[in-house]
Amino acid sequence: MVLTGAGVSAESGLKTFRDGDGLWENHSVYDVATPEAWAKDPKLVLEFYAARWKQVTAAQPNACHDKLAALENHFEVHIITQNIDDLHERAGSTQILHLHGEITKVQSARNADLIYKLENSERYIALGDQNAEGHQLRPHVVWFGEPVPAMYEAMQIAQQADILVIIGTSLQVYPAASLYEYIDAAVPIYVLDPGAVALNTPNPLTIIRKTATAGIDELIAQLPS
Repeated sequence: MVLTGAGVSAESGLKTFRDGDGLWENHSVYDVATPEAWAKDPKLVLEFYAARWKQVTAAQPNACHDKLAALENHFEVHIITQNIDDLHERAGSTQILHLHGEITKVQSARNADLIYKLENSERYIALGDQNAEGHQLRPHVVWFGEPVPAMYEAMQIAQQADILVIIGTSLQVYPAASLYEYIDAAVPIYVLDPGAVALNTPNPLTIIRKTATAGIDELIAQLPS
């Protein structure tokens, strides 16, 4: 099981609110990435995600994405990512669970079970774009303050893992940060992140304090054969 966070996508040029001052054009995360923000100003929210979508479509997978995909030649790899981009998919990984949704999909603003692949490659959704039921479409993204529907499946994957790899995440965002607690106590954990800290766990632990692309070869070399 590989848990990836913003540090992996950052090296492809995709930044997050945790970069810099945590603002987007002078708007905080609470202005553009919460249910309350959607209720107050859906146009602003859609403009924010349109900008992110444009960045994602222009970005390319980096060496970390590529080498994680290549691991499937040797292991059964399940990637659980906190990222909403599709760079793992484009690199060739085949078993990916997006904890926080996908920027390449949209959903009904009234029924979260109605999810659609974004069909228009020229522009992102805007106010007035509706599904067949006449519902406004919104980003298929888990906003701050919303439940994480994929968490149960992620916990099941963690419970079956023989190896856990954590890359590019500070493990500060819950519930994703708790996933390592669901693995067996004998499972080795490998953490690749410049700011990695020792986890409170009895598991065998290897920490590589490097960026995702700088340390991925070192990490792979240490995995059990």
